[in-house]
Amino acid sequence: MAALSLATIGAGKSFGSFRALDDVSIKVAAGTVHALLGENGAGKSTLVKGLIGYSPLDQGAILLDGRECAIGSPRDAHALGIGMVYQHFTLAPGLTVAENLLLARGHLPWRISWKKERAALEAFMDTMPFRLALGSMVSGLSAGEKQKLELLKQLYLQRRFLILDEPTSVLTPQEAEEVLGLVRDLAHRDALTVLMITHKFQEVTAFADDVTVLRKGRMAGQARVADTSPDELAAWMMGQGRVVVAGAARKPVATDAPVGLDVQKLCVGSDRGTEAVGGLSLQVRRGEIVGIAGISGNGQKELVEALLGQRKATSGAIVVNGAPYRATRAEMQAQKVFCLPEEPLHNACIAGMSVAENMALRDFDSAALRLPGWRINRAAMRERADKLIAAFNVKPAAPDRPIGTLSGGNVQRAVLARELAESVTVLIAANPVFGLDFAAVADIHARIVAAREQGAAVLLVSEDLDELLELADRIVVMANGAIVHASDAGSSDRATLGRHMAGHAVAGTAAKAGLKEAA
Repeated sequence: MAALSLATIGAGKSFGSFRALDDVSIKVAAGTVHALLGENGAGKSTLVKGLIGYSPLDQGAILLDGRECAIGSPRDAHALGIGMVYQHFTLAPGLTVAENLLLARGHLPWRISWKKERAALEAFMDTMPFRLALGSMVSGLSAGEKQKLELLKQLYLQRRFLILDEPTSVLTPQEAEEVLGLVRDLAHRDALTVLMITHKFQEVTAFADDVTVLRKGRMAGQARVADTSPDELAAWMMGQGRVVVAGAARKPVATDAPVGLDVQKLCVGSDRGTEAVGGLSLQVRRGEIVGIAGISGNGQKELVEALLGQRKATSGAIVVNGAPYRATRAEMQAQKVFCLPEEPLHNACIAGMSVAENMALRDFDSAALRLPGWRINRAAMRERADKLIAAFNVKPAAPDRPIGTLSGGNVQRAVLARELAESVTVLIAANPVFGLDFAAVADIHARIVAAREQGAAVLLVSEDLDELLELADRIVVMANGAIVHASDAGSSDRATLGRHMAGHAVAGTAAKAGLKEAA
């Protein structure tokens, strides 16, 4: 097996009258890691779907090792040696590593000779730069091990050109560096060529050889990574200079600032009847951002749902501004608790309703939006939506358009406009920029910081450690439903945070004392 080179010549794709990809020509050299950057809607997904055969291109040519190839379906791509590792795992958790590898083949005999298959799999593992125990259950693997299994699947299927879609989104910093390091080593051994979609400049500069940037469906730039810079890449992505995310220096958290959010020994159950959050205590002061780090599945989701009234706590208490809080709609309005949940289109919006209607979900029954009786004043609703759309840069500026037709970044802006339309005491944000482009990330981060500057207590739950280190004043780590580490963001060490995210116990009385002091 040898790595494949790939090139597109004048690649294009239309959806009706909309030109999603227009005259894109890129070259991915064999045995390299090639990064693909661009905003949401820049054409990355359209290009990749064309290469993998899910949505064939309608213009241009694809060349593999210099020979033109027709890719009309995923079967065509697979036969040519092209594979893809998706952003979310495509594994069967109830099966073993060996069973997942065999399942990936697609065509199996009605009776499997396990002695023969295990011998073949062991021989395959012996040729790999890393290995997993064939008998291990996938449900018991760490996130990094699952990502390695996804890579092993593609190598087992003899893919020679591999597309990675945000490959580190669910990994700890150590796992991300290990997995991308392995991918880079495989490429430089000429066993594989990699096209990596990412939003993280750090991953590009550390692991990629070349980079291509798409903007509005066209190629904005292509270069050797060594010959460019994050500022130039950002300029290609945005068509302007690099966007400043955090803005001016922030005022320090006042030591005597009142506590906005006080979580006391909270226990929350999971959907499986087990305990997802166990006796968690946490305080967030007014004018402070406290970040919760952790790998997905360690109780963060259940904690946020309990704080938002979407899941009932089994014990413990929540106090907002010194008053008991049970997350009812009336209490959220009275105490000014607002939120930006993960995947807001599914968790904070009604996709078929208009932008204006979604912006009124909080207070549609208030005097300002109500006619005599119980009728809604739609003119007032639309007028307010126009102001919020302008203030929060929601595009397109169409209050009557269904919110489900907006891009991910604009859905986030619309929800944030609703949640920050008035003064905020407590803001709870869960993975607020997951999967969004550079401009949307910068805008939403700036809004969160502005809420903090205006005196809100902000609880920021994120699986992106860079985001927490950039925005938070304090960072706590959740593992197995409990806080296992806490530190000031300015003095936090990525390696230390990563070890605790991976589930390593806090050891020693000094660590415990530091946890109490930080809390």
